[in-house]
Amino acid sequence: MIHEVLATIKEHNMINKGDKIIVAVSGGPDSICLLHILSKMKEELNLILYAAHVNHCLRGEEADKDEEYVKQFCKSLGVECFSRRVDINKLSGERNMSTESVAREARYDFFDELYNSLGAQKIALAHNANDQAETVLMRIIRGTGMEGIIGIKAVRENIFIRPLINIKRESIEKYCEDNILLPRIDKTNLESIYTRNKIRLELIPYIKENFNGDIISTLNRLADTIARDNEYLENITKEKYKSYCERKGEKVIINKEAFKEHEAIITRIIRQALGELRGNLYNVEKVHIYDLINLQKSGTGKKINLPNNVVGYNNYENIELSITKTNVNNEGEREYTLNINEENNLEAFDLKVFTKVISTNGKINFKEDKHIKYFDFDKVKGSITVRTRKNGDRFTPFGMKGSKKLKDFFMDLKIPQEERDGIPLICFGEDIAWIVGYRISDSYKIDKTTKSILKVSIENTRED
Repeated sequence: MIHEVLATIKEHNMINKGDKIIVAVSGGPDSICLLHILSKMKEELNLILYAAHVNHCLRGEEADKDEEYVKQFCKSLGVECFSRRVDINKLSGERNMSTESVAREARYDFFDELYNSLGAQKIALAHNANDQAETVLMRIIRGTGMEGIIGIKAVRENIFIRPLINIKRESIEKYCEDNILLPRIDKTNLESIYTRNKIRLELIPYIKENFNGDIISTLNRLADTIARDNEYLENITKEKYKSYCERKGEKVIINKEAFKEHEAIITRIIRQALGELRGNLYNVEKVHIYDLINLQKSGTGKKINLPNNVVGYNNYENIELSITKTNVNNEGEREYTLNINEENNLEAFDLKVFTKVISTNGKINFKEDKHIKYFDFDKVKGSITVRTRKNGDRFTPFGMKGSKKLKDFFMDLKIPQEERDGIPLICFGEDIAWIVGYRISDSYKIDKTTKSILKVSIENTRED
């Protein structure tokens, strides 16, 4: 089995010699198997391993025993273990989110913190071939496109790696048994209380018995095939996008010729254009893509409203995508879209914001005025906005590699609670680029490769 895992690592270029790797360890068979196998490869690949365990406090004494087991197991392997306790039920109530979502967020927040503090290169997760098959089935049942059928990616963001993604669960359990690892068993995984559990405990066994005894391998082959086909289509789309789409200030224009392309290509071009404009595809569904295709056929002057305050406009059969100027939601969040090379008067913030694109030829005094900041304009994706904070906001402070919660950043600076909701945030797409009056983001700093610079100046219009 070690050879199979090593083959997966090499196939996807998951690990480089000398990497520091954080292994997510719950205490169950999958994660215990993963840590044990990586520890056997440690000397050959010159790896430095760490373990990360989150006690979700959902199962009382059993959860505490899981945590203690993980600590002792890591000690036996000579692997430093980091653990954290999080009251998931309490957080779920406070945030009005499902326990699954809150637990996942808590885990990844912990991984992110360790990744930055330890200077790690990779975070290893123990998803296996059965997890992949369950994910593909679940997404098919819910309704998905090619991207969804790809399922769980072996490597994500070149940070998260899944060395066991080609290994079946029964092989993992046998490995644990053969090596007397005695992993912990979460009994809630044996209850059909979640959709995934129902698929694992009821649907897959039914398919195995009545239709295909090797359905796990079949679904994994499907995911792999779709991944390859989708990669090919995405590469074509990138080239077509360059030919047909143009960014003009705060607009993305899709040339009418793009709509003569095959449906598989034009739908991807539209998705890329929306992502370019807004910085993400939150709330964008298939129906919205086809609304824009139909808009292109409907005649000049027609327009439609899309999620995330995006407007589609038919301008002589070219489709122009832009963002509505102002958005004030029911929670009182304020958001303005800034025009480039113009003065923007933001009455709700008592601010004037000046934006200007300049060349890198002239000398810039980066410390001349705390109300003037400079950013790498080439890295800017999506619209440039000024808004107040939102739940879940994260920020990458200048000089740091990883992001942190905006809430934690405010706490670190000891900013009073009552002042936080009024602090203006300059954003590029969904990314916070400047917490006005405090810090800029490391993600948009100017470096040797910078070709165009965005100068942003702030002026307070409040009469004191």
